Amino acid sequence: MTVVHRWLAEPLSPDVARAIERLAAAPGVQHVAVMPDVHLAEHVCIGTVVGTVDRLYPQAVGGDIGCGIAAVALAARADVLADEGAAQRLFAALREHVPALRQRRRRELGEVGFSDEALARRVRRDLPFELGTLGRGNHFLEVQADDADRLWLMVHSGSRALGPAVRDHHLARGQPAGKGLTALPACGHGRDYLHDHDVAVWFARCNRRAIADAAAIALHEALGVTVEWDAWQDVVHNFVRRERHGDAELWVHRKGAASAAAGEFGAIPGSMGSWSFHVEGRGCAAALGSSSHGAGRRLPRGEAMRRISVREFERQLGGVHFPRELGPMLRDEAPGAYKDIGAVMRAQRDLVKVVRRLRPVLGWKGG
Repeated sequence: MTVVHRWLAEPLSPDVARAIERLAAAPGVQHVAVMPDVHLAEHVCIGTVVGTVDRLYPQAVGGDIGCGIAAVALAARADVLADEGAAQRLFAALREHVPALRQRRRRELGEVGFSDEALARRVRRDLPFELGTLGRGNHFLEVQADDADRLWLMVHSGSRALGPAVRDHHLARGQPAGKGLTALPACGHGRDYLHDHDVAVWFARCNRRAIADAAAIALHEALGVTVEWDAWQDVVHNFVRRERHGDAELWVHRKGAASAAAGEFGAIPGSMGSWSFHVEGRGCAAALGSSSHGAGRRLPRGEAMRRISVREFERQLGGVHFPRELGPMLRDEAPGAYKDIGAVMRAQRDLVKVVRRLRPVLGWKGG
């Protein structure tokens, strides 16, 4: 019998409840933990933690393998961005140094090995041009201020085209597991998936560091601000790994969920106009030592674009600096499209302890 534990900020929608039931009934699934930012996604909901014994479920990791949050302190206070002129100088520098989709020139990665040459050919041509690119959707670069007005940088990005390529390549070689799910035997083809998954996680970490390196150049050019690299932290929230929980060895899949072992650093963003949090894990056994990865969507993207006007988007962001020309394209990222981060944090008080809260000062996203 599969154990299912829930930490909810609001009642589950019928579609999300059915998706969790399907997942809990899948072969080899022993433990499911539902995070308070849970919301509907294809096959497996975002905000779900899944523990299995001998099967791997690529859909329980998702396409953006290795996606996560990086955080680092800046040697500056919030008043350096007190006026619109300073924000515009930084936006101009970010346009130059942090592209959304592709670099103008190849960036050397060294030798990257994959389990299959066809997969290698598929991604090798793109990776050198995607390293250091932000992506679109909910990926972002944000300058934030803590309660002492010290500035921090937060970067949310992942493995770009590599993650979906790895997922799709291995799903085609998997076994049907009912209700649209596909499983890989952990001691069979799952080994190849794990190898390529680990490459994607590595690339995603490299990508976040490359973005932060480029942002450091932009911050110094525009504002004379430097980065305090000793404070660097990187948190992955789409991945699978072998973990011991109690007496059991499980393959723990996290899709839109972060590891929150006792004392472990975590970073949980809100939305473009709401608080983010640095946290410390409490190692909750029922949650498989996990936490939410963010606020979680409240409105699907299409509905948000229909319901939220540019004027309303700007109102919801309040005093946060953002590129005004991107307003029409970013309405699906409005704070109103996301759950209340305060309710999400209250729902997971036994999963994490808040050590720092951060308000958004400036947000940079791909249009």
